[in-house]
Amino acid sequence: MATEDKNRATAAAILPLVGGAANVSSIAHCMTRLRLGLHDRSLVQDDALKAVPAVMGVVEDDTYQIVLGPGTVARVTPEFEKLVEEGRAEAPAPAPADASPLTAEELAAQGAAMKAARKAKNATPFKLFLRKIANIFVPLIPALIGCGIIAGLNGLLVNLEWLPSVTPALAAMASGFMALIAVFVGYNTAKEFGGTPILGGAVAAIIVFPGVANIEAFGQKLSPGQGGVLGALGAAVLAVYVEKWCRRWVPEALDVLVTPTLTVLISGLVTIFGLMYVAGEVSTAIGDFADWLLSNGGAGAGLILGGFFLPLVMLGLHQALIPIHTTLIEQQGYTVLLPILAMAGAGQVGAAIATYFRLPRNESIRKTIKSALPAGFLGVGEPLIYGVSLPLGRPFITACVGGAFGGAFVGFFNQLGDAVGSTAIGPSGWALFPLLDGNHGLGATIAIYAGGLLVGYVAGFLATYFFGFSGELLAEFNVSQEEDTATAAATPDPATPSGAAKAPAAV
Repeated sequence: MATEDKNRATAAAILPLVGGAANVSSIAHCMTRLRLGLHDRSLVQDDALKAVPAVMGVVEDDTYQIVLGPGTVARVTPEFEKLVEEGRAEAPAPAPADASPLTAEELAAQGAAMKAARKAKNATPFKLFLRKIANIFVPLIPALIGCGIIAGLNGLLVNLEWLPSVTPALAAMASGFMALIAVFVGYNTAKEFGGTPILGGAVAAIIVFPGVANIEAFGQKLSPGQGGVLGALGAAVLAVYVEKWCRRWVPEALDVLVTPTLTVLISGLVTIFGLMYVAGEVSTAIGDFADWLLSNGGAGAGLILGGFFLPLVMLGLHQALIPIHTTLIEQQGYTVLLPILAMAGAGQVGAAIATYFRLPRNESIRKTIKSALPAGFLGVGEPLIYGVSLPLGRPFITACVGGAFGGAFVGFFNQLGDAVGSTAIGPSGWALFPLLDGNHGLGATIAIYAGGLLVGYVAGFLATYFFGFSGELLAEFNVSQEEDTATAAATPDPATPSGAAKAPAAV
């Protein structure tokens, strides 16, 4: 009961700070963030919202995103939805916020300005398309995580030859979702692109139906599951366009019979005799390329992937990797890319620790780092990125350096033949340990991943400590609030003669 009260209290604290129930147009959540559609962005009190104890940070994109962390967001969101419904019933008209927001600290203001600028740049057709792709796969992540952990547990029990009567049941639990993931992708795709979700799922189900093994296309027998999630994605998009065409041309009296039939028939035929083969070749090429890249590129490939992942996240381009991860998990049982990309978070943690030591007088930044570090170790990096390194500038670059070194470490072992993979997507940092898998035993896989994290922490720390702060940056930020106030008080008024007060030291 106490937990429910706490979650409701968090939701109740957030609601008035985003403009009240009438200002909320949509509510959703992902692994770590409460995502809100807002009618009027100006009603949001950003600084007061960041001061709510459960709030780790805020991110502006196509929706207003409040970072609450894994687990917490799934519990707060239903309470928030209840409060919004109650608020709309009691007061349908939004009231302008009379209370002035809390005074923003300079660092937070810089971060907010950067996020606003990125939001304006991110509304390109390509990035909007990538968001659609992300919206298709993100709802599947909880099932991928749960089934991935069960698969890891089952593998451990099989290797130890424990509970032989239970392991087949665990294997069924772990594999059932992956066997039908194409259906869920088809359902979500049709929903996201404006079609009837169940028709998208029906067309995608053709791909995993065992009977397709009796069908020949392009001179080859098809295999159940051929084309995987990419084929399901293409089939469902095609179904949406066929359905929309039917809605325009089929008479209303026949619509309920003709439209679903033509949608499944036309899209199904194209899927069986075209998309399954083409998507299968693309999926195979993705897997082969990932293997080739890490087998031959090794440390160099890891360096690039780990070093550039944070900028990809800032640009919203990381969403393009989601179907690639899912395809690799379908083919190989794990994605070898995610553990390397997770090193970007390790570099961020190392950079934050270095910033803590380099700014001993700035209580505000040090407090932000102390509160955000536990989440950072668990792979939730938004509070450190948006609250510390990105607004400071150089520490964000040195954090990328730390990620590059960590990625190079993991990539090097991949080149030696020790593949390190994750059976699911979503978690990062320490939270990825239960999902690790590889080709040389769990012990070796965990050791390599842990070594990569350690390298990322150390490299991010050293790069930031020695190269992350210029003299000007230290002079600006390595001051306490009392010193900053005293400096401001000592600054002469423009109307005061130049000799009337001593000017502060130049920065």
